Amino acid sequence: MKNKILTGLLGFFIAILIITVSIGLPIYVRPFYYLQVDLLDIPTYSGADREDIIVAYNELLDYLTVPGCEFKTGIFKYSESGKSHFVDCKGLFDLNISALIISLFGVAVLLILNKRGIFELWRPFGMNIAFCSGAYLLGAFAIIGGLVAIDFSTAFRIFHTIFFPGKDNWLFSWYEDEIIRILPQNFFMNCAILIFVSIVLLCLACIILSLIPRWRAKYAAED
Repeated sequence: MKNKILTGLLGFFIAILIITVSIGLPIYVRPFYYLQVDLLDIPTYSGADREDIIVAYNELLDYLTVPGCEFKTGIFKYSESGKSHFVDCKGLFDLNISALIISLFGVAVLLILNKRGIFELWRPFGMNIAFCSGAYLLGAFAIIGGLVAIDFSTAFRIFHTIFFPGKDNWLFSWYEDEIIRILPQNFFMNCAILIFVSIVLLCLACIILSLIPRWRAKYAAED
């Protein structure tokens, strides 16, 4: 029997998995930042050596992503206000990895249940649920990506207003929070581009993989 609730839940998990995996790329693939150090000429921008920049970034990311790590920023000093922002960021990073794990587990369990015949997937508009998740998510992020591309600075401020409501500790002081010198806005813009491209590619993969069985069935019928 087709189950709309479990099918919808699978579609939701697929969408969350796509988003969280994409967000995780610039976080967990540290060579992406190492590339930015040279691409954006961060040593000149920050006035620090490349080695010190890498050490500081790794210490900061260790705090944000590895349980139990102390807050460190290498040779760069920071204020208590600046530190409190990274405490807030750690909460979001933890939320992202938790959502990634839960959605991955949810997708795996629901696909196994479907494979064993415990429930049958509903096909909205006659399409595979993965197709629907990919198509809807692609449409949504095409709009969001377009708005961000028009004015990244405004989008950057709106992002912080939404995810850090009532706080201004993300407005770092160039002199008191030296760590911000190795995290220029262009780096965050490149992170946004990577996330957007990843979402688009994963959505297209869902769409194409969903269409392959239909194409095969069509060609088989013609033969």
